[in-house]
Amino acid sequence: MAHFNIVLHEPEIPANTGNIGRTCVAAGASLHLIEPLGFRLNEKSVKRAGMDYWEKLDVHRYLDYRDFMDRNPDAKIYYATTKAPRDYSEVQFEEECFIMFGKESAGIPEEILLEHPDTCIRIPMLEEIRSLNLSNSAAIILYEALRQHGFDHMQTEGQLHRFKWQDLPCQEKR
Repeated sequence: MAHFNIVLHEPEIPANTGNIGRTCVAAGASLHLIEPLGFRLNEKSVKRAGMDYWEKLDVHRYLDYRDFMDRNPDAKIYYATTKAPRDYSEVQFEEECFIMFGKESAGIPEEILLEHPDTCIRIPMLEEIRSLNLSNSAAIILYEALRQHGFDHMQTEGQLHRFKWQDLPCQEKR
């Protein structure tokens, strides 16, 4: 079963962290939070965004970036940043890898990025756009990693509630 880790370096907006937490639960990923956080984890907005999924979230907290590195010494880490020279789709994400995102106002500190130039990745976007929303960025890259591993532990077909797909009248199924 493919498993991935999402890391938020000093996140500032509780709703983004809640949304990312919910995405992690849906994807079977772990969430790693590097302090300081711009909010308290018990804030209503975090819980509201994560809804009833927050209790199912595998979440880890760290005092700072050094604590994160010390507790994950062998981790393969990809650093998602608008400053990266290469596209996230050029990477083959390994199972158990970590995908780090920076705080909403400033991203991952450039000192950290300079230490890891080969694993800095970006999401392509138009030049006049500063960045995407943090929770959208995390979802885009996490689901690319899952896609590369064939969504091997995920439900890939949905069912209608009141009808059945196989009961479609003479329409070609897509």
